Amino acid sequence: MALMITDECINCDVCEPECPNDAIYMGAEIYEIDPHKCTECVGHFDEPQCVQICPVACIPVSPDHVETRETLWQKFERLTAAKKAAEDAAAPPLGAA
Repeated sequence: MALMITDECINCDVCEPECPNDAIYMGAEIYEIDPHKCTECVGHFDEPQCVQICPVACIPVSPDHVETRETLWQKFERLTAAKKAAEDAAAPPLGAA
């Protein structure tokens, strides 16, 4: 299940840097969570870090994006592989001067 940020968000900026998948971004008025990147921190932490740090408890599970833990794990693996591929493509070739 991906998480979502409700309109109770106070834009305190503490959740965005905590997301290991860069799923949290500033929307038109409040922070939002990209459900395609949100793994609820599966693969990184035992608990969603944004939920743990949010001072107003405005980050529930999104009813529109219900996923099993297995699905979240698969998403984590896909995102991790894509990030590694992007980093490898940006790295200079070995032996380059």
